Amino acid sequence: MATLKIVIPVAGIGKRLRPHTLKTPKVLLKVAGKPIISYLLEELLKVGSGEFVFIVGHLGAEVERFVKEKYNIRAKFVYQQEQLGLGHAVYLSKEFVKAGDEVLIVLGDTVFEFDLGKVVNSDNSVIGVKEVLNPERFGVVELKDNRVCNFVEKPDKFVSNLAIVGIYYIKESAALFQSLEELISAGVKTKGEFQLTDGLQALVEKGYEIGVFPVEGWFDCGKPETLLAANRHLLKDHSNKVQIPDSLVTSPVAIEPNTSIRSSIIGPFASIGKDCKITNAIIRDSIIYDGAVVSNSILETSIIGELEIVEGRCLTQNIQKSRKVKNQQVIQ
Repeated sequence: MATLKIVIPVAGIGKRLRPHTLKTPKVLLKVAGKPIISYLLEELLKVGSGEFVFIVGHLGAEVERFVKEKYNIRAKFVYQQEQLGLGHAVYLSKEFVKAGDEVLIVLGDTVFEFDLGKVVNSDNSVIGVKEVLNPERFGVVELKDNRVCNFVEKPDKFVSNLAIVGIYYIKESAALFQSLEELISAGVKTKGEFQLTDGLQALVEKGYEIGVFPVEGWFDCGKPETLLAANRHLLKDHSNKVQIPDSLVTSPVAIEPNTSIRSSIIGPFASIGKDCKITNAIIRDSIIYDGAVVSNSILETSIIGELEIVEGRCLTQNIQKSRKVKNQQVIQ
């Protein structure tokens, strides 16, 4: 019986989420009270065991430590020393994927809602897709008889609105790695990188069939606005009920322990980390990371970094660490 190998690329530097990703890996940023990657790993564990290969890079030791401490899984960690593209990242897992193994490639910085059980029980290779309004931002596929006939990475002109969402179940793993090796050896790049889509296109041209399945719930957490969108969506099912004296809390919210909230209005769609201090503030549709201090302020669609201090402000912002405030009163 074929062994399922789960390859999770998490080597990105999170440039569009700076300054928050300068000291925290993108996949460990929290949405709705949990790190992004936790939602993926919890879904993967529901469908049974498999062997995990994490492709790490920027702050990779933090990702490795988190996974080992929080999850009892068989995991290998491969470091991508240079950012050469998703195709190169996946290729680095080749020593852990044997001939005959099936491979499930899932991007670790994305939140999905789909039936993973159906995917890994598919009779043929399949990838997740979703119709989008801005296909030029994504890799897309063209179909013929519900099979992929063409992969295009971030097309300059319209060819399809079926975006690839970052879930790839490939039964012919040996053929995929062979195609990626050929691309890398020949130095064939698209948009300046070795693309996984080019490796998959080579499979199609060699006669391998790749189908598609729809993914309706898909949040690419690579930008502040999409991180906030994921937070709004996930809070609907991952909120907690908190009553705070002299403050109003409007669900859904996620408020972690050891945080002080006084004379404030919180929510809806607010996530507040641990050890924060919130006083005389209105916070909605925002993410406040651990240890932040917010007072006499109104925040909406904001992301406030760890230990940041915001006082007397009324704005939308995306800021990061200044100094830590001590002697906080807390609510358990």
